Amino acid sequence: MSWGVTGLRVRYGAREVIHEVDLSAPPGRLTCVTGGDGAGKTTLLRALVGLVRPAAGRITRPQRHRIGYLPGGESAYADLTVAQNLAFVARAYRMGTARARARTDEVLASTGLGEVRDRLGGQLSGGMRRRLGVAMALLHEPELVVLDEPSTGLDPLSRTELSRLITHAVADGAAVVTSTTYLEEAERAGSVLVLDSGHALLSGPPAQLAAAVPGTVWSLPTRAPGRTCWRGPDGWRCWGGPGQGDGDAAALRAAGARPAAADFASAVMVAGLRAAERREPR
Repeated sequence: MSWGVTGLRVRYGAREVIHEVDLSAPPGRLTCVTGGDGAGKTTLLRALVGLVRPAAGRITRPQRHRIGYLPGGESAYADLTVAQNLAFVARAYRMGTARARARTDEVLASTGLGEVRDRLGGQLSGGMRRRLGVAMALLHEPELVVLDEPSTGLDPLSRTELSRLITHAVADGAAVVTSTTYLEEAERAGSVLVLDSGHALLSGPPAQLAAAVPGTVWSLPTRAPGRTCWRGPDGWRCWGGPGQGDGDAAALRAAGARPAAADFASAVMVAGLRAAERREPR
């Protein structure tokens, strides 16, 4: 059974913030939603877990007690210890005593929180609170795990540990949906949905999205004047859309540009540029 949304539309008052979006989250796969601030990532995830009522579309999800959810804000109780926060979750999901104890030990070890299990949630660093929130979402081994920007506030080592924890959940058969603003994180997912102002720009495996970039992606030693450029692995990148004349390519070559293989970041940037072109008045 695959979870997700089809033709989802969400309105806040008269304003539609999610426009006909599809998202598939099959078991045993990591699906990532990415986009800039205000793209609609949080709204989509909240709709998926049942916290936002859609204006239209279909949502498929398991029963509520089989969902694990990490919201974008605080999820742990400041006046409870780490262990007490997990015990609260265990009771809420009616986990047996032995299972709750075993799972608590497992998630504390995997999140690196074992040494602070008796520390109050309000005394944890921001990164530790984020890891505790992930531990709480995974404690009851849900079928669908939804994590809203779980890496926010984490240092590089903690991000690596979090990635390993998510990988284990996927390997155990859970459908995991995360959101992030970091393209390098999204690129590691099995499938990615790129949002822009509530619209789906791209959807699919990152490698396939990179292979389908139209036109030419150029690699430049310095930024090209008058063009939208972005950082690449070997300097700067810019895009030459299909149908542009030889003069445009000649000017880029004269500036030291060379055609480059498109990567996932290029696919996202090009999709954004094409969407902006479509929105411009003629």
